[in-house]
Amino acid sequence: MADNDIFGYDDVDGILSRVADRLDDRFKGIFSKETVKRYVVESYQLLAKDAKVLVHLPALAERFAKDRLRLWLSHKVLSRKKKPEILFVCVHNAGRSQMAAALTLHLSNGSVSVRSAGSAPGDSIPKNVHEAMTEIGLDLSQAFPKPLTDEVVQAADVVITMGCGDACPIYPGKRYLDWDLADPSELDAEGVRNVRNEIAERVQSLLHEMNLTV
Repeated sequence: MADNDIFGYDDVDGILSRVADRLDDRFKGIFSKETVKRYVVESYQLLAKDAKVLVHLPALAERFAKDRLRLWLSHKVLSRKKKPEILFVCVHNAGRSQMAAALTLHLSNGSVSVRSAGSAPGDSIPKNVHEAMTEIGLDLSQAFPKPLTDEVVQAADVVITMGCGDACPIYPGKRYLDWDLADPSELDAEGVRNVRNEIAERVQSLLHEMNLTV
């Protein structure tokens, strides 16, 4: 890989190769080593594209690549999914979509699979969003902004956009919704709580429509 220094490491090739080796062991017999390496490198590049802090990117790229490979597998190989899949998309994947994903997992009692992504993901989840979710007992400490990728959309049954506009690709056979919600990054603590509560109400309505236990 050329110009390794732009990624913040002297030996980015070696680091990503070790990540790919770990994932290759997990997906051996399913994906070729070359495919796994391509997903690792691509995931790293997507996360590093607009990142200001790169120190944790190899670990995040490993999680992101593993998640993308699992999604590809579930979409292409498994004929029946055990759980419906809901995808939340907003521009930065740092506020509305992260809150919606956490609330959906909580309110559905795990009866759905939930993911979130951003058309232009930010660096991190803002403190006010963390605090608003902590107030109701939901922890976003392990969440991080992720780019919107093709396999994430293809794996979803329901795609809910929150301001990403035309950045979200359209595929037949999926349900698309657009929730017009204020951006928490522009709000005070009370405003973020209001957005959180509105998302919770919309999630409850959606789960009811899907005949899922709330």
